[in-house]
Amino acid sequence: MSWEAWTIFALFWAVFVVTPGPNAVNCITNGMTIGFRRSLPGVAAILTQAALFLALSAAGITALIAASPTAFQIMKLIGAGFLVYMGIRGWITARNPVRVPASKGSVYWRALMIATINPKSVAGYLAAFSQFVQPDVPIGQQMWVIFPTALTLTCLSYTGFTAVGAGIGKAALGAVINVWVRRVLAACFIIYGVLLGSAATPGRA
Repeated sequence: MSWEAWTIFALFWAVFVVTPGPNAVNCITNGMTIGFRRSLPGVAAILTQAALFLALSAAGITALIAASPTAFQIMKLIGAGFLVYMGIRGWITARNPVRVPASKGSVYWRALMIATINPKSVAGYLAAFSQFVQPDVPIGQQMWVIFPTALTLTCLSYTGFTAVGAGIGKAALGAVINVWVRRVLAACFIIYGVLLGSAATPGRA
């Protein structure tokens, strides 16, 4: 991958991961409710999903899924339903006292599910490979550049979202505004779910 191609890819990926989506909402929610340190497994889960999707894209599996209208529609509806469920549940429980998860694993697996079943992610990874991978260069060589770039930018972005949530939590924990902040985030899950289920074409993760 040339320097120019890498620069364009890095800028694309930065915009891709900084634009708020379900992953960002989940990171903010985690940071706000359980604190920065306890929320880091959620960031690790997003990095796991990113590494998996990059590997699948390199193998052409992601393109195969997106090329099948039936498979993509099923994935889209499952993802939409889960996000709407998370939003409704978050709205209903907004007034409940915050309970720290029993283990780091619960934060990790919840974040991994949100990241993996979001079909909008497919669009981003397909765009990255269709626009920036050079067909005349061995894919293995390009992965040595794409993987660390994408994962580093992903880590910085979602760690930042988590820190923002932790800051909100410290400022509003126990206050009335905390309930409404949590409800706004819950509403975001519902909105993302509805948009996912109704959109004719995939958008951004």
